[in-house]
Amino acid sequence: MRRLVALLVIALLGATLYGLSNNASGISVNGSTVASSTFRSELSAISSNATLDCYVTLLGSASFAPGAGGASMGASGAAAWANLRVEGLAIDHYATTTLKFHPDAAVLAKARSSLLGELSAASASQSTPCTGTSAQALAEMPAEMRTFEIASQAASLDLVAKLDTTVPLTVTSMKKYYSTHTANYDTICVSVAVVDPTQITNFNEAQSEGMSVAELAKKFSADPSASKGGVYGCFGPTSSSFSGVRTATASTPLNTFPTTPEQITYDNAEADLFVAPTKRTPTPFAQAESAVLSDLETANATAANTEKERILYYYSVIAIDPSFGRWGLGSSGPEVFAPAAPSSSDVGSTTISNLGVGASTYK
Repeated sequence: MRRLVALLVIALLGATLYGLSNNASGISVNGSTVASSTFRSELSAISSNATLDCYVTLLGSASFAPGAGGASMGASGAAAWANLRVEGLAIDHYATTTLKFHPDAAVLAKARSSLLGELSAASASQSTPCTGTSAQALAEMPAEMRTFEIASQAASLDLVAKLDTTVPLTVTSMKKYYSTHTANYDTICVSVAVVDPTQITNFNEAQSEGMSVAELAKKFSADPSASKGGVYGCFGPTSSSFSGVRTATASTPLNTFPTTPEQITYDNAEADLFVAPTKRTPTPFAQAESAVLSDLETANATAANTEKERILYYYSVIAIDPSFGRWGLGSSGPEVFAPAAPSSSDVGSTTISNLGVGASTYK
C-alpha cells in the first residue's frame, strides 16, 4: 500500500531555520519534540545526497527544491517537511497510546522492508526513476531520522490494519471483494468519436434521432477509427488504459455515446472525445487481481487519510515554531503552511492582502 498516500507514511522531516538555537524544540506534538539541531542534520542530508533527495521528492506533497544558498531548502519544502513530521509524530503517539502498539524487532524489520518496497515502487512508477536504490536512500539518512522513519512506518501499518474501514490485502479478502464488485472489472470494448466542438449540437441531435454509434462515428469523427465505425478495441484489467476506460464508460449504457464528452487536444486543436461501451465481458479474478489490489490500496489509503485527519483534529496538541511554518486548516485538512513574508520590492507599503509570498530559503 502506498504508505497512506504518502502523507501518513513517510514522516520524513526537515528544516533548518533562522533564529533557533541548537537546543531549541522546533516542533512539539503531544509532548514529543523535535529539536532545531535535528532539523538541520536531516535537511542537510536531503540537500547533500541526490539519492535521498530524489526519493523524498517522489513521496512528498510539495516541491523540495533547494533555496538560494547551499544546503538550503525552499520555504514550501521546509513547511512540507514540518507537516510530514507532525503527522508522523501524531500517528506514532496515537498508535502507542490508543492502539497500545509496541513493536518488537521483528515488526520493525518488517516495517523496514515495507518502507524500502514503497520507496522502490514510487521510483519505478516515474518516467525517470531515481538513480540510486531505496536502500541507499535509507542509508543516507542520519541515524535518528532512519530510526524514526522505520518506527513511523510500523505505526502506520498497524493503524491501517486496525481500521474497520480498510480491507486486508490478502488473496482471500481480495477474492471476497471481487465477488461483490465483479462488474467493476469487466473487459470493456469501446468505440470512440473525436468531434469538432462546432459539431457537438448536430452530433447530439443525430444520436437522439436514433443514429447508431457506428453511424455517428463515420459521420462526425475525425479519428482514423471512423472508417470502422469508431471501433477502438477492448480493455481488460491488465491493460494500462483500463482505469481510464472504466471511468469514461462507468455511467454509459451499451452502444451509446455519453451526452457529455471529454475535452481533448487532437491534431493541435480542441476537440470533444466521446467513448461508447459496446460490450462488457466478466473477467476472471486471476486476470483482475492486479486491478482489485490497486482499487483496495486506493480505498485503504483514503480511509487512512480520513483517520489521519481525525487524529490531527481530536487527538493532537501541536506547537510549531513560526519560522517553520503556520499550522492551520487547509483544503485537505490541518497542515503546515509555508511562512509568509512581506513583498521584497516595497516592505513599507505591504498590507495584509499581499502577505502571500513565502520566505525564500531555509538554511
